[in-house]
Amino acid sequence: MPPPQSIGDSRPWDPPFDPKQPSIPISYPITTLEAVASDSYYNSFHYPFNRSSVPLPPSAAALPPRRRILVCHDMKGGYIDDALVQGGDNSDAYAIWHWCQMDVFVYFSHYLVTLPPPCWTNAAHTHGVRVLGTFITEGEDGRKICDTLLSTKEAARMYATRLTELATHLGFDGWLVNMEVQLDRTKIDNLKEFVDHLSRTMHFNVPGSLVIWYDAVTIDGSGGPQNKLNQKNKPFFDLCDGILVNYWWEEPDVEDSASVAGERRFDVYMGIDVFGRGTFGGGKWNVKRRVEIQFIQTNLALDVLKKHDISATIFAPGWVYETNQGPDFETAQNRWWGLVEQSWGILQNYPKALPFYSNFDQGRGLHFSIEGLQVANKHWNNISSQGFQPLLSIGSSSPTAVAAYINFEDASYFGGGSLTVKGSLEDAHVFSIKIFSGQLLLDDKPVEVKCFVRLDENSLFGVILALASETNQPSYILIEDESQPPLTVASFEFDKIIKPPQISKKADVLADSTWTSFGGTFTRTGHTLTDIYIVGALKDASVEMEQSPNQKRDSPSSYHASLGQIRIFNTPMSYPPADAWHIDPSYTSWTTDPNGNRSLSLKLAWKLQEEGDMTSFTRYNIYVEELMTHGGNSPSFLGFARVQHFYVSHLVIPSGVGLVRFIVQACGADGSCQELDKSPTLELQPLH
Repeated sequence: MPPPQSIGDSRPWDPPFDPKQPSIPISYPITTLEAVASDSYYNSFHYPFNRSSVPLPPSAAALPPRRRILVCHDMKGGYIDDALVQGGDNSDAYAIWHWCQMDVFVYFSHYLVTLPPPCWTNAAHTHGVRVLGTFITEGEDGRKICDTLLSTKEAARMYATRLTELATHLGFDGWLVNMEVQLDRTKIDNLKEFVDHLSRTMHFNVPGSLVIWYDAVTIDGSGGPQNKLNQKNKPFFDLCDGILVNYWWEEPDVEDSASVAGERRFDVYMGIDVFGRGTFGGGKWNVKRRVEIQFIQTNLALDVLKKHDISATIFAPGWVYETNQGPDFETAQNRWWGLVEQSWGILQNYPKALPFYSNFDQGRGLHFSIEGLQVANKHWNNISSQGFQPLLSIGSSSPTAVAAYINFEDASYFGGGSLTVKGSLEDAHVFSIKIFSGQLLLDDKPVEVKCFVRLDENSLFGVILALASETNQPSYILIEDESQPPLTVASFEFDKIIKPPQISKKADVLADSTWTSFGGTFTRTGHTLTDIYIVGALKDASVEMEQSPNQKRDSPSSYHASLGQIRIFNTPMSYPPADAWHIDPSYTSWTTDPNGNRSLSLKLAWKLQEEGDMTSFTRYNIYVEELMTHGGNSPSFLGFARVQHFYVSHLVIPSGVGLVRFIVQACGADGSCQELDKSPTLELQPLH
C-alpha cells in the first residue's frame, strides 16, 4: 500500500506547491480566472492521474422522466482525504455508498472552479449517477471575476469553452453554475451567453451532460435567492438543464415552481439543507416516539416534494460525518439514507449490463485483499475502489434474527470488505435477502454466475436469481453448492436449481485462502434479470427438517457466512501476454539518506504495444519485487490505479538489492485479474 498520507487542515496546493513537479498525485481546484483561460492545468504533473476512467453507462444516457434527487457534496470545503488520487491511510474517511438513491452528484466547494476528484466520478458512474463540478463567484472578489468573465460575449464564450474542455478531458458530466454576486444590468446578456454556450458545448462534447443554474443572480442583476422558480430566474433556467433552488422555500413555493416549470418540473431541484439552516422541515434527524419505540420519520421536505412531484437537492449530507452522529459513521450514514429511501424509494437499478460484478468494497478498509489473498494489512481509503453497492436497507423476506452488513473486520476477497450475514436462526428458518435489483435483458448466450464465499461449518448458502419473461411472468433460479443439503425457500418456487461441483480452491483461488467458489451457467433468452438474493439456513436444521418436518429445535443456533464477490458474465476475459505491453518509467529519482538508505521515486505509465481496446481493463494492481544478489523476495503490493499511471513515492530499497522489478496486473470488467506471473514487468537496477 502507499506510504501513510493525509491532507489535514492545510491544502497541498498552497504555495510553494509547483504543479509541474512530481509528487504524490492530488486533486485540486482552479482558483483564478487566468488559470481557467490558460492550458496550465493540462501541463500539471497531476493532470493524467485526475482523469476518471469509468464512463457513464449507456443505460444512463438520458435522465429519467421522473422526479429526481441531486446530491450536493459540500463536505468541509472538499479535497480532504479524497484529494489523494491513489488513496490514503484514513479508513474512517468520508464516503458515500448509497448511489442507488440519487441521479446527480455535485462536487461542491467555494473555490472558483471545483474539479471533482476522479474517485467520486468513478464510483458514481459505476452506479449510473452523473457527476458535476462547480463554478462559483462570491462576494467582492467574485464580482471582479464576473467583470472579466462577462466583459464581452466573446469572453463569456471563451470561458464557457474552457470549462467544457475541463469536464471533457477529466471525464465528468457538467457544471453547477453558482453566481452569488450582484451584477450590473449591462452584464446580463453576456451572462446568458455564458450559460447558453456552456450548455451547448457541454451537450455537444459530453453526451448526457448537464448544466444546472443555482438560484442566486436574477435577470435584473440583483443577488439573493428567490427560493423558487419564477420569472426573475427562469430566463437562465430556459438556457440550461435545470435549476437548483435555494433551500429557504415553503410549500407554496414548490407549487409555484412546478407551475412555472410546466413540462420541465423534473428539472427543478428544490434544495434541502441537511444542516437545517432555514430549510423546510428542519433537516438533520426527524424523530418521534411512539409507544416507547423510536420511530424515525422520513424527512418532511422530501415528502412535500414527492407530493408535488418535483425534484430535490440534498445539500451537505456530510452533516452525518461532520457532526459525529452516533453510534458510528457507517451506522449513522445508513440510517440517514434510510430516511431518503423510505420517502422516495430506490432510484437506480443494477445490474443493467454484462459483465456485472461486485466485491462489496466501499472504498475503505483495515486491510486489502486481491482474489482471496491479503496483500496489505493497514488502514486505507480510496473511493475509486468501490464496487456495486448492495441494497441492504431493503431488508429480508423472512422475519429472522440474521443481519446483512459490509464486514471490514474479517478477511475480504477483493478490496477491503465483504457482504456478511450473521445472527441466530431458530427452527428451520431459511432467510433470503435482496442485494441487487436490476433490469438486465438476457440474450441467447449462456450466462455464468460465480460466487466466492466463506462459511461456518453449520451454515448453508445460496444465490437466487429472479427473472421476468417477456410476459412478465416471474421465475427463479437457485444456485447452491453441490456438497450441501438442498435449500427450500417458501416464498420462491424454483424454475431451475443449479448444483455444480464445488470448484477447488487450488484451481480458482490462491492456495492459502479460506474462500471457496461455486457457481453455474444458464440460458434464458428474452428474459430480464430483475433481482438477486442471497439465501441461507443452518445445515443441521435443514437435515432435521427433511427427517422430522414438524419437530422444532430447542434453541437458536448461530449463522455466519460471507460473500466476497459475485460475478455474472457471458464472455470470459482474455488478457494480452506480458510482452504485448509497454511500461514507461519517467521522473525517476534515486535518493540516499545520511545513513546510506536508498529510496526510489518514479512515475509508471503503461499501454499496449499496438493500438488496442483497453476499456475492458478497469483497474491495475501495482507490485514491486526486490531481487537480492542471492535470491529474491515475494512481490509486495504497492497500490492500485484506475488509469494507466501510477506514482511510486520514496520506495525504500534495502541494501543488497540488485534489481527492482515492477509488476502491473490488469483486472477486467468481469472481476477477474491477469495471472501475476503473466503480467507485464519493468526492471530497474539501483544506483549505487
